[in-house]
Amino acid sequence: MRTINLSDREKRRYQRHIMLPEIGEAGQNRLKQAKVLVIGAGGLGCPVLQYLAAAGVGLIGIVDNDLVQESNLQRQILYGKNDLGKLKAIIAKQRLMELNDLPEYKVLNTYLSKENALKILRDYDIIVDATDNFSSRYLISDACVILGKPLVFGAIYKYEGQVSVFNYKGGPSLRCLYPESSGEGIIPEASEVGVIGVLPGIIGSMQANEVIKIILDKGEILSGKLWITDILDHKTFTLKIDTKPENLKLEKLFL
Repeated sequence: MRTINLSDREKRRYQRHIMLPEIGEAGQNRLKQAKVLVIGAGGLGCPVLQYLAAAGVGLIGIVDNDLVQESNLQRQILYGKNDLGKLKAIIAKQRLMELNDLPEYKVLNTYLSKENALKILRDYDIIVDATDNFSSRYLISDACVILGKPLVFGAIYKYEGQVSVFNYKGGPSLRCLYPESSGEGIIPEASEVGVIGVLPGIIGSMQANEVIKIILDKGEILSGKLWITDILDHKTFTLKIDTKPENLKLEKLFL
């Protein structure tokens, strides 16, 4: 990765990063050159986008075609009452620009499909799944396997959240954890069961942390592991995920 000198403004803004020996100016340069695509600008997407923008990730793509609804405001902290009825991705970009205008933001007002997924994901280094339905999760995971992209996964349910990193350096994919796309075992949507408002902030922050660690090539990545937390009872544990090549049934969504 080529070195791009940080401007004086960047050195001031990211001073607390640069002070860390694990990051320094070289690490901040890696963040500046990184290209991250966040799919979904809802409960999980909001904190992911905010922390990646604040960290100085150079290019942040936002894929979402939903409109802001009043029921979103309980947990989707990029939006307010004056944003009701507006496109989330556009409002998200505006808020992120106010937070940090140094990164480049690319808005894609579309829904991911088997026709456009490979084309959209191809231009990014790391993909973040911040969606809320199992069909999108499998589509994103399969596209990442085909393209060789690491996928940072997050899911929320009532008081419980999950985080993992799929397809990282040959590690397991979503299908190694949940082989079939029936949705069995996948966390249901918040619209079906409800969710405590702070949970997406916790899980989204964990996702952003994994993205930053991957970019910096530091720390232990949640590859081959599913991190689970229950914030109601303060229970946290990690499950091992084995790689199962026979479960990479990519033809289901891309034929």
